[in-house]
Amino acid sequence: MTTDDATVLRVAGRPVARYVTRPELPARLSPRPYLHPVTTLAGTTVTELTPADHAHHLGVGVAVPDVEGTNFWGGRTYVRDRGPTELDNHGAQRHTGFQLRDPDGFVAELRWVAAGAELLRERRTVAATGLTPAAWALDFTFSLTNVTPDPLTIGSPATNGRPGAAYGGFFWRARKEDRAPDAFTPDAEGEDRVHGRPADWLALATDRWTLVLAGATDATRRDPWFVRTAEYPGVGSSLASERRLAIAPGDTAVRRIVTVVADGRLDRGEAAALVRKAVGT
Repeated sequence: MTTDDATVLRVAGRPVARYVTRPELPARLSPRPYLHPVTTLAGTTVTELTPADHAHHLGVGVAVPDVEGTNFWGGRTYVRDRGPTELDNHGAQRHTGFQLRDPDGFVAELRWVAAGAELLRERRTVAATGLTPAAWALDFTFSLTNVTPDPLTIGSPATNGRPGAAYGGFFWRARKEDRAPDAFTPDAEGEDRVHGRPADWLALATDRWTLVLAGATDATRRDPWFVRTAEYPGVGSSLASERRLAIAPGDTAVRRIVTVVADGRLDRGEAAALVRKAVGT
């Protein structure tokens, strides 16, 4: 089902995600297309939109706090030696059209625009696939092409001087429950031990739902995970951790994240098995 500004993804006829292409949001939130609500097969919502703690968190999507100084994340900008600072530097991701749109996925084109100029052109490929009666997978690939005549770099608060804050890239703002989710990877557990480190996959688990995010390309698996559980539930794959990511004119950076969305709590073995099924490895 589609409307003027949204596409609903389905698995075996069940709606599992709504993709909003042209949200009406203030400039300070860096307007961009997003997926929300995303649900389990039983119908439990596993995303949040503009929550009170971080109004610029928009469900599931791609958000980058520093593209040559433009904020495509939303909110304040981290400035070296000044800290988080309110700046009039917000960009927007503009949906320009679908190349493909089916009940289980789509291919979309986006323009990343700042002050009237296009910096990046994105091709976004999203697909929903059933795995088991209680789990499905969201396959999300984004390709960012530098359409300017000059080299372009992507940064994060970490590369700008704030240790441990390498957020920027694919980001999933999860639903806040009464108890913070447990975070674990194949060989580590707890926010402090999984945050800022690469791993083949990372899980957020609650009694009601589990998300298992997996890098599906070598480049994506090399990116560290950005993880929050105590302050709020969210996880992302960091494009710029220790150094800025450079994209030459005409070149493209590609990342692919596959997320298992499951009802109930998965243990490490169950999470690993579903990732293998979802990613095909």
